Amino acid sequence: MNLESVKSLFQLFSGEEPNEKYAPVITLAMTEVTRLLRPDADASDVRLDFLAAAFANYRVRTILCSAQSDKVTYAGKMVTPENDSSLAYAEKLLRDHCELCSDLIYPYSFIFIGVSGGERL
Repeated sequence: MNLESVKSLFQLFSGEEPNEKYAPVITLAMTEVTRLLRPDADASDVRLDFLAAAFANYRVRTILCSAQSDKVTYAGKMVTPENDSSLAYAEKLLRDHCELCSDLIYPYSFIFIGVSGGERL
């Protein structure tokens, strides 16, 4: 994965400037993708940059929704993760990129971990 590429894609997905404020989230997303990689996967595949940016975007959307949970809209409706469309779209984007990388990563939503050695099966 290429950090600059992930930052650029994060900006495209989120509309946020990938500055120091978001650096830990972007780094964590890249680490998360690295941990999901299959042993025979090509770590330089450009699809992984997209996946890491989608993870970072989803995490940032979640953070922003939780920080704005006490805000109300112009109609008096509370803004919550359940009714914030940006979080729903970020989740869909993440799922789409997980599917796109399905041959490179272990399944994100359902990972078997062996009890004896802690290795993935």
